Amino acid sequence: MVNYMLMITADLENITSLQPQGGCDDPSFPYFFKVKCGRCGELSQKETCVTLNETVPVPASKGTANLVQKCKFCGREGTVLMVPGKGKLLTQEISDIGKYAPLMMFDCRGYEPEGFVFGSGWKAESAAGTKYEDIDLSGGEFAEYDEKGECPVMISNLRSKFEVVK
Repeated sequence: MVNYMLMITADLENITSLQPQGGCDDPSFPYFFKVKCGRCGELSQKETCVTLNETVPVPASKGTANLVQKCKFCGREGTVLMVPGKGKLLTQEISDIGKYAPLMMFDCRGYEPEGFVFGSGWKAESAAGTKYEDIDLSGGEFAEYDEKGECPVMISNLRSKFEVVK
């Protein structure tokens, strides 16, 4: 069992925070990424989607996971279990110093997560307090004009990585 923390960062212009619509532990927020087989190293061709509110039973076990999947190349079965309560929103302070914010932890057995894909379902708040809901980051950026703050707001240069955590 290896735990991987999904870490995210972005360039935030007049944006004080960025996070999933329902917070870091949003039960219906979809996480899209590819999985790499721990045995043969085969990388899945398509992204896998996992959410906190969808679990499946693990074969030959009493437990459940958010993903149970066999490697198409070697047939080895792997699981991914999401571990809530470890994420934090991305703030402008974290972004400004070039750091990453932890978003979600994944307990992976037989697989390694790779290549997180930013999609829809994000929310942000501007420096003036304007709230932006259901932001789609699949295009790689978000730009608006904040009427209250009388300034442009922008989220760009999205980056993510999976770090092994103890």
